[in-house]
Amino acid sequence: MKALRDPDCLLSEGLAAIRAQFKVPPGFPPDVLEAAEAAAQRVPSDHADRTAVPFVTLDPASSTDLDQAFAIEQAGADLLLRYAIADVAWFVSDGDALDREAWARGETTYLPDGKAGLYPPALAERAASLLADGPRPAVIFTTRVAPDGAVKLEGVERAVIRSRAKLGYEEVRDDQLPAGFVDLADRIAAAEDRRGAARVDPPEQEVERDAAGHFTLRFRPLAPAERRNAALSLATNMAVADALLAAGTGLFRVMASPDPQSVARLRHTARAFGLDWPRQASLEQFEKTLDPANPADGAFMLAIRRAGNGASYEPWQDGVTPWHAAMAATYCHMTAPLRRLADRYVVRAALAVANGLAVPTEVAEAFQRLGPVMDKAGARSAQVERAVIDLAETAILHGQEGKSFAAVVIDLGESGTRIQLCDLPVVARTTARSVTPGERITVRLDRADPIRRELGFSRIA
Repeated sequence: MKALRDPDCLLSEGLAAIRAQFKVPPGFPPDVLEAAEAAAQRVPSDHADRTAVPFVTLDPASSTDLDQAFAIEQAGADLLLRYAIADVAWFVSDGDALDREAWARGETTYLPDGKAGLYPPALAERAASLLADGPRPAVIFTTRVAPDGAVKLEGVERAVIRSRAKLGYEEVRDDQLPAGFVDLADRIAAAEDRRGAARVDPPEQEVERDAAGHFTLRFRPLAPAERRNAALSLATNMAVADALLAAGTGLFRVMASPDPQSVARLRHTARAFGLDWPRQASLEQFEKTLDPANPADGAFMLAIRRAGNGASYEPWQDGVTPWHAAMAATYCHMTAPLRRLADRYVVRAALAVANGLAVPTEVAEAFQRLGPVMDKAGARSAQVERAVIDLAETAILHGQEGKSFAAVVIDLGESGTRIQLCDLPVVARTTARSVTPGERITVRLDRADPIRRELGFSRIA
């Protein structure tokens, strides 16, 4: 959830409690801030001059921590994607104060009222960010994209770039984007379909307070440019993953498919939303029919994401092909080093491999240690996100105590019966007994406490 609108600050106590509960860092220690200011003064010296290449960035309009810039050119029937990634390793050295703090954090943690960055703003939002206000050091990944969407890493180099424009997802016009942008995204999407990929991009949840003083939920589907932009990152990540796997090194993102029990629960959830999921259709087939602009479809897409087994990080192992079920491919993370610790090391490894050099010892050793660090950071971010969603769900229902709601039972457990409300994307528990998954029941809202993030329902029919 990226936006929580609370003009009267009614939920600020709840957000503060979430920050305290999950130990979200409130700021940076003085020595880290000092190190960031000093690092920001570093002048690129090992970088080629690529300021003539017309790079642009495409992000949420308000973003200032810009990891990626891109340019696209035609190469016969192929497209060449030049993906410039913020050269964080130019500013951060192994074992320095910035590095130690980044290892303690793992990744940037986002909340509706702000973020706890991986690096201080002097780097993440200024010197290392690929803003369109001057030259910036970057690592350029050149990926060849064939007409069928097949990708191959062509080269990696350190370079100074100059972004021509800071474009926003919602406002960008097609004529502002490089020629080939839509074509490239379509090629990657077609390749996903052929692989049987099951990537889910649900809409973002936003909570607003209406004129009557109640909080209501709305979905913000991803803008077309946002969806297409994700294809650029996917193409580069896959090309780099293939190159690292071939070289016998790397850190990979892996994920198993949802287990049968999770799929069964999702079928009950689909029923709760009134969605027609044919019995003979697999989850992968059904989710391709979903429209994130439709509130019920969007809510179900969120349910799919929550039901997944969760992705994790694994270092290269001899004889093992790392696999990401949602991508239906070997895959890695390396396009967001300002926000994820591991990406900085994968970028360094790719830079070495692509240029015929040995992967630095520090990087190879880091790959063996990064998995637990990243998994822990990811788990905390997921817990924070879940807590914020719980807060939002209680805010939506606050003031509606005593009201009845149609619901469908989606799971049974020792802690109670899990239900999905039919008219709102709210998952809760009730003490209802003698029910079966998939059964439609009526419940009464007894309690909705945004501060404690607690909901209480009882069955009335």
